[in-house]
Order: sequence, then C-alpha cells, then structure tokens
Amino acid sequence: MKSFNKIIGSTIAATAVVASFAAFAHHSTTMFEHSKTLQITGVVEQMHWTNPHVAVIIKGKEAGSAEETTWLMEMTSPGNLIRAGGWSRNAVKPGDKVVVDFSPLRDGKKGGALKKLVKSDSGEVFTANIRAQEAANLE
Repeated sequence: MKSFNKIIGSTIAATAVVASFAAFAHHSTTMFEHSKTLQITGVVEQMHWTNPHVAVIIKGKEAGSAEETTWLMEMTSPGNLIRAGGWSRNAVKPGDKVVVDFSPLRDGKKGGALKKLVKSDSGEVFTANIRAQEAANLE
C-alpha cells in the first residue's frame, strides 16, 4: 500500500510540475502597443508556420523612413489563422512583396503583432488580430 501511495503521490507531483511549465510557456499580448498601428513595406524573408505562434520575418522600411531593417511579426497559432479565414501554410512565401500594418513592441525593438498584410503583386489581404483570435471561447 505504501508503494502505491508513493506512485500516486509522484504522479500527482509530476503532473503539477508539467502543468506549471505549460502555464508559464504562453505569454500575454501585453508586450505590444495595441493602441498604435505602424506600417512597413518590404519583402518576406521567412515564414514560420508553427505553434504556438506563426511568425513572419520581413526586410523592409517603416513608413517615412529610408532605413531598411529586419522585422519580426508575430501572429496567433496556425489553427486560429485558418479558422479566421484566408490563411494557410503557403499563403505568404519568402520573396513576396508586402505592406504590413502592425502593433509595435512596447520596448521599441523591430517587431510587432501583425494586424494586416497585403501582398503588393496580387493585392491579397490577410488579417490577423492576435487579441481577438486568442480570446477565450467561453460560449
């Protein structure tokens, strides 16, 4: 009986540790200044279609700037983007010329939460509202 209780106790402890790591692994969207929208024009360098967040790396210029820099745009998960409509693994590819509206990072680094991406050559529009798409589904 003692060894059974040890096994149960160890299992419960291990489950608690794993659950706590999962809770810390996901961050909120407070790192972004959602009240601001900036725009960059550039070329997609990489598209990372992975969980927990899709990311697009763009080399481009901020509106009104002559300096070209590399920007990291974060979105929600692949599943949320697919459900939102229009997005797929191959929707945006390296080499695509794009115009991106985004909420900048609060710390001033070159990145943000992508709001809208327009492919310059085709005019296709893709939206990604990380706050709405990651809201709890309590219905």
